[in-house]
This record gives sequence, C-alpha cells and structure tokens, in this order.
Amino acid sequence: MVQKNKLVHIDLTQPKYLKTLVENRRIFNLNNCELNVFESYQQAFRVPLTFSDFVITSMIRGKKVMHLFDKPAFEYLPGETVIVPANETMVIDFPEASDDMPTQCIALAVDSRYIDKTLNYLNSFYNDRDENHEWKLLFNQYHFDNNNEVSDLINKLIRVCSGQDNTKNIYADLNLKELLIRLVQSQHLEQVETSITHNGNKTRLQYVIHFIHEHLTDKILVNELCRKAYLSRNQFFKWFREQFGVTPVEYINRERIKLAKQLLGHKQKSISHVSALCGFSDVNYFVRIFKKLEGITPGVYQGCLS
Repeated sequence: MVQKNKLVHIDLTQPKYLKTLVENRRIFNLNNCELNVFESYQQAFRVPLTFSDFVITSMIRGKKVMHLFDKPAFEYLPGETVIVPANETMVIDFPEASDDMPTQCIALAVDSRYIDKTLNYLNSFYNDRDENHEWKLLFNQYHFDNNNEVSDLINKLIRVCSGQDNTKNIYADLNLKELLIRLVQSQHLEQVETSITHNGNKTRLQYVIHFIHEHLTDKILVNELCRKAYLSRNQFFKWFREQFGVTPVEYINRERIKLAKQLLGHKQKSISHVSALCGFSDVNYFVRIFKKLEGITPGVYQGCLS
C-alpha cells in the first residue's frame, strides 16, 4: 500500500476507563474549538453522529465506512480527513473494529463565530480584485487525503489541545487559523482548476493554472508565469501563495508528481524516463520531490502497483 500522510497515534484509552466499545469519546475543550477522540472496539453499523458546529475529522487507526450527504458510502482510512458542516449527521459503519484492531479518529469541532472571523479576514485582506472571489468553506470536496501541511497542523492541534500548557488556547488559535486557511485555499485551487474546464480562461488565476497544465511536461520558467500574470516576481509569488497556500514551484512539482504516479503504472517505463516525461531535468531531483510528497521513492511506489 502506498504511504499517506498519517497522523501520529494517540494512546488508546485504558480498558477500565472505557464507557462504551463503540465510539468511546474523550473531549478536550478550548476557547474556540473542541477536540474529540473517538475509539471503537467492536463491529457496529449505521451509527449516527452529529455535531452542532463545523467539524474536521481525521482518521488515525483502523477503517470506517462513512455515509454522508446522501452520497455513496466510502471507506475512511488513516491519512484521510473529512469536513462536515454543523448539524449534518454522519452515519458510520465499523466493519473491522475489534480489541486487536480498534478504530480511532479525531473530530475537531470549531465555533462558527471563529470560522466567520477567519473568513472575513481573508475576504478583507487577501482577495484578488480581478477574481470576484469570496473566501468560504465548501462541501463538494469533503473527503481528501492529508497533505504534509494538514497532517502537521492536525498533529500540532492534538498535542496542544490534549496538553496541560496554560497558554494552549493561544497556540491552538494560531494552528487552527492556519488549518482553516489552508483548507479554504486548497478548495479555492480546486475551484479554479474545475472552472478552467467549464468556463475557459476568464481570470488571471485561471490563465496561469491553465498555462501550467498545458506545459507541465516542458521547462516552465517562473519569470514567464510572472509576465503572463503581469506581476513582478516577488508580487507573483506572494499573490500565488495567498490564493492557494503553496508557491508556484510547489504547485508545479505537485502536479508533475501526480502525472508521474499515472505514468509509473506502466511497468515498462523506467524512473529516468518518467522523470523526463514529467518535465524534470534532473532524475535525482525528481526522486527527492517524489519522496517528499509521497513518503516513498518512485521505485518503491512503482513496486507497490499491481
């Protein structure tokens, strides 16, 4: 199995302190959020769970099957996160839970006023005048693999929320705000990528992203992207990162690695050949970037594919 950006394991509840074997719950309350740690030790099906606040859930151990938004059920595994609006009921199956293989996940419930404050901040200071874009949380993308930033931030929040530091509300506030911003930036990027297919290149963001995808296998010069965006190099990097949470180079590398993963499915293609096909001029750099983003080398990844 290909490695994902999994969360650090949380110590399981000692058996004598378990109140239930299905969704045993530990709660850590802070000013703007509530950290819940859920554990299940036996099979169960169609278990409902509802929060009165927006919630960020992330799997740590085991497997669940989620029924959400009247959409088809999906497997929920370690290294993955799901976001759910307030008062939306999740219906959950635990097909493999046991004493030997418990499920464990966290659910971070966030105060709505805190979310509104964060989104208002983004709309006040980080809106591109050319885009007519409103920063907001969307739920068409509610289940996704963790990237490095999201897993690191959730791990930090778990440590802070469950710790004894008197200043933990301050540290939780900083990490929670960054996590929310990264989530909405990631959703904004997906919106822009989708809009190119349906609406063409009407905005500067769409034009730049479309150009990157059209030339992904070529040598892409950042200075050329700057000219197409009519921005200086410093302005372009600042603008791109504010909109998407990553630098242009990080985005290009990420998209090239996505392409590489597809090409590595063809066993006859060597690592150096795939590297060249994806626009990398240095195979060692390709291997380093692949391992940074995927946690394993391209050779190991190719070996994992059937």
